[in-house]
Amino acid sequence: MKPPSLPRGRGSRLNPGDRFADWQRAAFDDGWADDVADEPDHGPATTLLLDKARSVIVRNASPDVPFAQSINPYRGCEHGCAYCFARPGHAYLGLSPGLDFETKIAWKPDAPAVLRRELAAPGYRCQPVALGINTDGWQPVERRLGLTRQLLAILAETRHPVSIVTKSALIERDIDLLADLARDGLVQVMFSVTTLDPCLARQLEPRAASPARRLAAMARLHDAGVPVGVLFAPLIPAINDHEMEKVLEAAQAAGADTAGYVLLRLPRELRALFEDWLVAHYPDRAGHVLSLLRQLRGGELNDSRFGHRMRGEGVFADLYSQRLRRCCERLGLNRNRRQLVTTAFRPPGRDDGQLALF
Repeated sequence: MKPPSLPRGRGSRLNPGDRFADWQRAAFDDGWADDVADEPDHGPATTLLLDKARSVIVRNASPDVPFAQSINPYRGCEHGCAYCFARPGHAYLGLSPGLDFETKIAWKPDAPAVLRRELAAPGYRCQPVALGINTDGWQPVERRLGLTRQLLAILAETRHPVSIVTKSALIERDIDLLADLARDGLVQVMFSVTTLDPCLARQLEPRAASPARRLAAMARLHDAGVPVGVLFAPLIPAINDHEMEKVLEAAQAAGADTAGYVLLRLPRELRALFEDWLVAHYPDRAGHVLSLLRQLRGGELNDSRFGHRMRGEGVFADLYSQRLRRCCERLGLNRNRRQLVTTAFRPPGRDDGQLALF
């Protein structure tokens, strides 16, 4: 039986059941496949699901990330990145981490009102909030929903510091709010750039902005006074690891003054999904890639331990860290670690209607 073809514009060709289900679905050859006429594949459409938010600020105590609280306007992401560590989270919605993750997007229309309420709480203590960590706040559906812009406008109104990670050029739409925040030292935007090769980018991140478009957006934000940086993430051994220096050089030329990298993580269902992607696109080196990952992860394909999950361990992990450090020294990156200002925060008043944003 032939493996399923990759749906047009999507990152996964599989849609396994979630790990909490009492039963699982599997394809098998019943002998009739060759007699069924092939139908044109237009790719699955995106479906929006309402996600009523009790709270929008999520707190964490992880020593591996430089933030203690975050906001994710959406669950699921149309970018369809084959490597996305957030895919397994879709199982908590009773949905598949495969195609469901990139085609069934949960959004929180009441998130702006909830954010206002949380920021106005008497016991709230201002500290930088990360926007768009699990899923990209500027993914394609944001163009028509404008949910991330509404949240960003509230953060600007209350002078609340925010750090952003995105791979979308749509963030240029909000340059007015970002520049306003930047004037008071309240924002930093990190662009995730996985490769400079447009063919590889299309395979890995089928609905994200092209690498060239991301760099152009980075330059435009920089020219507007918005601090920008680059994340070479994820680093995938034998797929894109050779591009680290070139990506950092291109980002520095576009205005980046900070840089970092994250090793590919394969939690839960993502392991099988990424292995399938490897076999589909790089059958000649799939085994080698997985072998290198195991060498970086103590013999496993994933290591969730704090202090290990982002960089790995061993000879190859040390080599990657040395390459990043030497490249940053040569390019003048990471010379000054930016601290976002928290003293300008002013709690919001009562929500008296829809913000005039557009």
